[in-house]
Amino acid sequence: MTHSLQPTAASADHLAALRELPVSERQPVLFLGHGSPMNAIEDNTWRRSWHTLGQELLSRGSPPRLILCISAHWLTRGWQLTAMEHPRTIHDFGGFPQALFDQQYPAPGSPPLAKVISQAVHQPGSKAPLGLDESGWGLDHGSWSVLKPMFPEANIPVIQLSMDYSRPPAEHFALGRQLRALRERGVLIVGSGNIVHNLRTMRRDAADNQAYDWVIEFDRITAGHIEQGRLEALCDFQQLGDMAQLAHPSWEHYLPLLYTAGAVEAGERPRFFNEGFQAASISMRSVVWG
Repeated sequence: MTHSLQPTAASADHLAALRELPVSERQPVLFLGHGSPMNAIEDNTWRRSWHTLGQELLSRGSPPRLILCISAHWLTRGWQLTAMEHPRTIHDFGGFPQALFDQQYPAPGSPPLAKVISQAVHQPGSKAPLGLDESGWGLDHGSWSVLKPMFPEANIPVIQLSMDYSRPPAEHFALGRQLRALRERGVLIVGSGNIVHNLRTMRRDAADNQAYDWVIEFDRITAGHIEQGRLEALCDFQQLGDMAQLAHPSWEHYLPLLYTAGAVEAGERPRFFNEGFQAASISMRSVVWG
């Protein structure tokens, strides 16, 4: 399917707001399958892989100055950015051990940079700036459960970008296109969700290499689009019909992939990691571009 909407980078007027952010070596863009919140504290393959990736990013010549995270767990009407000095650690889950609720990720926020980004990136379908949330949200487990293993010192400022679940997939991709320019200003863009996410069909006894056939197939098709650079085709996942409905009874865990795919520069090759499954119905496949 060819979309009539042609996602483009932010306009020159909006990009002028980025002058307050120094130019740097281009940061990569990441999509991380976060899976169970317990991955944040268990010594497993997923957590070890996030830790290794964080060490790799910190060892580059230009480590990130700011992390912009798009989590599956912050849905709003319109798009918003966290804009508080000290975003709280949100434990947005239930039924887990106390050790998980005890986790804190005291990374600072950055109200000044949130304001800059709000002016540099506009709401799809309008020229309105992104909204600024100065006290309501914080860092939910879609963000801190992956960032804490990656950057345990919690010394890189983090801003979360919400998602307007009422808007079509192509608009989420279009907003991701606008995020491209931030990568040249020291901003690491992280999408946190899952390529397949169906909690209703979970099997906690399943091994990491086991999954339902429809999980494996949806993951394979999505990986093929990514590998072949057909990133706009990711917006058409609902055309897979019953398979898509099984893979995502609701699609908030898929949407962060569209933001990261939109922020990819032409010709950037993907690198997959954590290519496995959790509880038979969650794909942990993760991607690095750049």
